[in-house]
Formats: sequence, structure tokens, C-alpha cells
Amino acid sequence: MEISGIRTDRLGLLIDQFDRAREMAEVRLRGLGNEEYLWEPVPDCWSIRRRAEAVTPRAFGPGEWVLDRGAPDIPANEYEEVARQAAGGMSVAKIAEDWSVSVERVEEILRFTGPPVPDAAPVTTIAWRLGHLHFCFAGTWEWTFGERRREPMSLVDFTPSAAAAVEGFWTLMDRWRSSVAALTDDQLDTVGLSQYPYGSDPDEPFVSVLWGSNLEFIHHMAEIALLRDLWQARST
Repeated sequence: MEISGIRTDRLGLLIDQFDRAREMAEVRLRGLGNEEYLWEPVPDCWSIRRRAEAVTPRAFGPGEWVLDRGAPDIPANEYEEVARQAAGGMSVAKIAEDWSVSVERVEEILRFTGPPVPDAAPVTTIAWRLGHLHFCFAGTWEWTFGERRREPMSLVDFTPSAAAAVEGFWTLMDRWRSSVAALTDDQLDTVGLSQYPYGSDPDEPFVSVLWGSNLEFIHHMAEIALLRDLWQARST
């Protein structure tokens, strides 16, 4: 359905949302320099680092530079998602596998009845946020539209160059949008169209995966925009 040039079908709405978010993100990323890209506003930030200088236990990447990654756990703000997965029929073992935690940890969370206490999440750099997005979208593309065999953590060669990181990311997002735009209604409704191995993608219709991908893009780009504002105001 189309009204005055505005698509109201499911795919059209999601693509339009992505396009508008991307337009804003491109503006906010213009002029990003290396010092700002790697700026750590507080001690113990997560960022990208040379492999020999990694400070987190599961930092990853195929080259010299790796993306910080901490010990596996489920943050408090995801407890409701865990409960939703269990209520939808996902086994405790599968939930534990997806989150890389123990079955006992999942069972503990499912028994939890009070309001979740916010975790002390690490502050991250722009380099980390952009690298995380690149890794997520590269992996989802590979396991949806690609050969579905390459390890997602090996797909992105992280770089200390802001210009190279931004250019590589937008190249990937061009490919992502082109592939998504060609989807049919049947494919949107196909459970397991994405076989991305980290998360619940194989158990969801792809329209749900696509909605989640848009949300991931929007909220991380908003965080990058805030970090850029803080960089500009740092002297005051």
C-alpha cells in the first residue's frame, strides 16, 4: 500500500525508518577524527586496542586490533527479554547457549521477581560503538544473505583510523540495505531466515530480526552522537 508516496507495508516502513536514521547518522559522523574516535572519557572504557594490549577477557578480531568484550553475563535490562524467550517456548538450555552463560544463571534470572537493578555497564568509545555495529551487521548479513559459514568475529578488521572505519561501515550498510530491500513477504515471515549464531535469530521470523537490527542501529548511533557532543564540550 502507498499513500502520497509513503509506503505503509511492513518492509517499506522498516526501510524508511532505517533510511531516515542513516541520514541523521551520516551527518553526526562527519568530520570524525582519530583522537575523538578513540577518546576515553573515563577510566576503564571499552574500545579497540592492539591485541597485545587487550584488557578484556574475550576481546576479538582477525587482525592486529581487537574489540573489547567482557566476561559473559546477562545484563539486568535484558531480564524481560529472557523471560519473553522462555514464555515463547525457548528452552533454558538454548537461552543459556545464546547468551553464553550457564543454565543455572538463566534459571536464577527466571526466578527473579523484583525490578532489575541496573548494571554498571562499561562506558565505551566511539570506536567501540562503531566496531560493535559493524560486527553485528556484518555477521547478520553473512548468516542471512551470505554463505552462512564464516565466524562473525572474524569478519571485521578493526582499525584505529576513524576515516577507514566509517568508510568500511557505510559500504557494509549499503550492501545490507540492498539485500533487505529485495526481500519478499514470505521471506519476512520465514523463521530462521537468519541463522546468525549469537542470539535468537534462528528462532524468529526475519521481520522481527529486521526490526531489532533497526533498533540496534538507532540506539548505538544515538550514543555515538552523545559522545561527540561530550567531546566538543570536554574543555568546559
